[in-house]
Amino acid sequence: MAWKAPCLAFSVLLVVASTGAGQAEFEGQSQVRTLKDMTDHPYLGMWVTRDGLIRQELLPNGRYDEARGSRRGAYQGRYEIRGDRIEYWDDTGFTADGEFINDVLHHGGMLFYRERQVE
Repeated sequence: MAWKAPCLAFSVLLVVASTGAGQAEFEGQSQVRTLKDMTDHPYLGMWVTRDGLIRQELLPNGRYDEARGSRRGAYQGRYEIRGDRIEYWDDTGFTADGEFINDVLHHGGMLFYRERQVE
């Protein structure tokens, strides 16, 4: 059977429920924190590489801001945390992910530490 409307076919495959924060939540992924309860998330704050050249701030509004060297705002976008996994959607369309292991963020082949651990 051929679909005459590809968008309709795609939308039939997705089961989406709206959360209280207005974000989409896919079936089976109810552990996604909504914006209203991110203000106290333990992974919020500044994460930096050991040499301090890359700094990534996870903001309570579900956005992140990454600086590279003296270039502030080098990458910005939104993120979602599910358990110890983090997914990023850069404003330019780039996507990435990472994992928090023993209070260290593993992301893009790099290790990020809480800012207070590096000082």
